[in-house]
Amino acid sequence: MQLFRSEEHVRRWCEERGREPGAVFGLDRMWSLADAWYHDRLSEDFRRRTPDEAEALFDSIGLTGDAWRLSR
Repeated sequence: MQLFRSEEHVRRWCEERGREPGAVFGLDRMWSLADAWYHDRLSEDFRRRTPDEAEALFDSIGLTGDAWRLSR
C-alpha cells in the first residue's frame, strides 16, 4: 500500500514506472477498513475471519473488484 496526495499523483507515478494503478481510495475509506479490520483484535474471543467473512467486510465498506476477492 502506498499513499499519494491525489489520483493525478497516482497516475503520474504509475506512468513514470510503467505500472498500472491498483485499487485507489481515499483516507476515509482506508480508515473505515482499518477500523473494521482491527476493532476487535484485542478481544479475548477474537478469531481470524474466513475469506468469505473478509470479503463481506470489504463489500460492506465499498471495497469491490478483483483486488478484494480472496476466494478465487
